[in-house]
Amino acid sequence: MERFFNTAGPNRPSKNYTIDPLSRFDLDDVLMLFHQEKYFVLHAPRQTGKTSCLLALRDYLNQHDDYIAVYANVEGGQASRNNVRSVVKSTVDTLAEEVRLIIKDDTSKKVRDSVQDEGEDSMLSTFLRRLSEALPKPLILFIDEIDALVGDSLVSVLRQIRSGYANRPNAFPSSIVLCGVRDVRDYRIVLSNQDIITGGSAFNIKAESLRLGNFTMDEIHQLYMQHTRETGQEFDEACFPMIWEATEGQPWLVNALGYEVTMRMKENRDRSVRIIPEMIYRAQEQIIYRRDTHIDILIDKLKEPRVKRVIEPILANSEEVDEGAMSDEDILYVKDMGLVVKERGKPIRISNAIYREIIPRELTASTQQRLIQQPQWYLNPDNSINMEKLLLDFQQFFRQNSDAWIGKFDYAEAGPQLLLQAYLQRIVNGGGYIDREYGLGRKRTDLLIRKPLTDGYGGPVQRVVLELKIKRGSIEKVIEDGLCQTYDYMDTVGSVDEGHLIIFDRSKDKTWEERIWHEPREHQGRTIMVWGM
Repeated sequence: MERFFNTAGPNRPSKNYTIDPLSRFDLDDVLMLFHQEKYFVLHAPRQTGKTSCLLALRDYLNQHDDYIAVYANVEGGQASRNNVRSVVKSTVDTLAEEVRLIIKDDTSKKVRDSVQDEGEDSMLSTFLRRLSEALPKPLILFIDEIDALVGDSLVSVLRQIRSGYANRPNAFPSSIVLCGVRDVRDYRIVLSNQDIITGGSAFNIKAESLRLGNFTMDEIHQLYMQHTRETGQEFDEACFPMIWEATEGQPWLVNALGYEVTMRMKENRDRSVRIIPEMIYRAQEQIIYRRDTHIDILIDKLKEPRVKRVIEPILANSEEVDEGAMSDEDILYVKDMGLVVKERGKPIRISNAIYREIIPRELTASTQQRLIQQPQWYLNPDNSINMEKLLLDFQQFFRQNSDAWIGKFDYAEAGPQLLLQAYLQRIVNGGGYIDREYGLGRKRTDLLIRKPLTDGYGGPVQRVVLELKIKRGSIEKVIEDGLCQTYDYMDTVGSVDEGHLIIFDRSKDKTWEERIWHEPREHQGRTIMVWGM
């Protein structure tokens, strides 16, 4: 049976195409930390391969026989919330069982039984002390999903781990690695009495904080070439820049695209079929449309106020809101979730093209469902979209409904852009694609509509560029800048059929008659239709 791209749980190299987990961090540096008996943190966004890396590191250490290395997932304690005794007991039970599976005897079970009468704030530390004394070699613990614990329970676990630190390695674990989505220093822990403490104060023995990164472009190529070598199915080289743009190496997305295009697309199970770029586009669309667990988690996070405070200005391309106005804590929280990236000298942006597509689409999902417009209303005889008719109808819709509809958006600051994107998505759904570019400091949103004119792959495609801007200052200056930006985007895309510059005027002192207009403008030999809204 051939291997496949993995989208659920830790990688199994015998079943899944795999990038060596031990190559995804500096193994020499990590081994040095173990040699120095350090306690440290490994963190990364969900579904980036943390567990696969921890399991591989555990196995590597156990093969070299200097330590007893044990992996344990403590997420089960989350259900008990602030019931400290229940969470601590659950953690002890989990650790005892995982140790038993590694050493193949009942030592850990006997130690666990011996601490059942201990108090809730000493049970875990006593268990770890007695266990370390009973084992023939230093103990290294990998504790995964530590940030699933909350409040008093999390503080108790962290403090009990800290309390035995001075007794390592003979009477406490030689090293402990805490693994989660965020660095422990960034935890804001709300206690049952409503006091707030930071993870750093509860666990001030941390020596390092390691962050697991995304795949590189070379690693993506290596992963996909495993499929080609084992099945003979080839990927057009033009697919790889698209895969990078869509995912920027986010491991779950990389694997999900590979699985979609090689397994879920039934016609491609014929390994003589060559994978071409149009198939990657279709795979990307299906992943977004299906809303797998990874996507659902992302969507759910958008409801959190601290996420909204970072994402809304990016969607709105706000000039008034800059990074300095955002809380460093909020930025770090959203960055650690993998939703945004911050590169030196550049503004914050959404992490990859799939997330850029998902976010506005999901924020307007209920709006799309309430729209009555149908795609067939706007199709020309050649199956292309009649953009002038579509935008004329949207102008009228915007005039009649914008105040009421934008007020319903959670992300109201980006309301005009989101409303137009909802309208476009309703028309394009099922028969085309929208590529989106937006971000802090760009002062615009770039949209590219791609509408295949025939079924199948390789046929003609309609390409339409739309540039969205909010009017700030002189209208002529906005038009002048917008024409340059629209033309540049059309030039970058290439083979564009038409370009439209859409300017939203949110002035309260103007009538709708003054705000609604459209006219063609010439710029460097291209006709660009300018729309006032």
